[in-house]
Amino acid sequence: MHRGGGAGRNVAGRNKQGLGGGARPAEELEFSLATASRFACNTLEAVQREYPNKVDHILYGPQDVQPPSRLHPAFYGCFDWHSAVHGHWMLARLLRLFPDLPEAPAVRAVLDRHLAPARIQAEVDYLLDPAHRTFERTYGWAWLLKLAAELRTWESPSARAWAGGLEPLADAVAGQFLAYLPMLTYPNRSGTHSNTAFSLSLALDYARTAGQADLEERVSERASSYFAHDRDAPLAWEPGGEDFLSPSLEEAALMGKVLPHPAFRAWVAGFLPDLLGHAGLVPARVADRSDPKNVHLDGLNLSRARCLFALAEGLGHGDPRVGGLERAALVHARAALPFVVTGNYGGDHWLATYAVHLLESRRAA
Repeated sequence: MHRGGGAGRNVAGRNKQGLGGGARPAEELEFSLATASRFACNTLEAVQREYPNKVDHILYGPQDVQPPSRLHPAFYGCFDWHSAVHGHWMLARLLRLFPDLPEAPAVRAVLDRHLAPARIQAEVDYLLDPAHRTFERTYGWAWLLKLAAELRTWESPSARAWAGGLEPLADAVAGQFLAYLPMLTYPNRSGTHSNTAFSLSLALDYARTAGQADLEERVSERASSYFAHDRDAPLAWEPGGEDFLSPSLEEAALMGKVLPHPAFRAWVAGFLPDLLGHAGLVPARVADRSDPKNVHLDGLNLSRARCLFALAEGLGHGDPRVGGLERAALVHARAALPFVVTGNYGGDHWLATYAVHLLESRRAA
């Protein structure tokens, strides 16, 4: 049974004049309490659901065979560790935006339980074990820092307690980034978890929020080293069949945070010289939402929309491309938002995060 249409209508709004008139396209993305409640209810179930589970864990002997909740007492749900982490970020974000959320008591209880110091210390011990040095590198690391940044900037007694509980793990992840980036000679330009630009973007946000100048400097230097001289992005080659990130657009969104405004506009002119003419601005088509890899393309449409809005923001008012970018972003958002929760766990365990990430990015801008 399809259950996503109502959420999509709540979020996307009802501009009867379509893309061509009325409100600016960015203003059509309305985030309602009903939609927040729907997403929260779905994700509350997922972050506490231990199975099915795709464990990223190397076995060195029979003693290493452990259930997910033993390996990761804080982030054992949502099918995999990174989805559990960003599911907690989404719940925290929704609670912050909607204090009267019907699910608020349940969200608080989950955050109290999962972010308790003893559980977080177990996650720290796992992450810092030399046997696990590649664990969730760098996608899961980046989402952990996103969660930490959310809690650090939230002025409430509960958020301060959660941030304090999470701090040892955030510190460990920041240290892992600092140690790893110098050895990453070449960036990963994939459309899935290994994408370097996406992870650097979230890490940079955290570094600025937490006042970690060494991490900010390292991330900014690596971003410039990897991407500052890129030209003629092959956006027309995208997407791959299992992408949930756009290599080209994630890179552009990152560079918008690293470069000052005039330099960014000049860089975009060389990197995406025919931005609005690219076929890559057409939403990806999802053939089978019951397939856990094919449904990645719904996530791609959501993350593309976020990046396109970021590009428009970075180019600034007066740039002739801004209107077209915002319209393209809205088309991508509309293609995916009705399908965030469909009853297929392959998409349901993570797509709401990508929808909220898109919507909160617009709200912040």
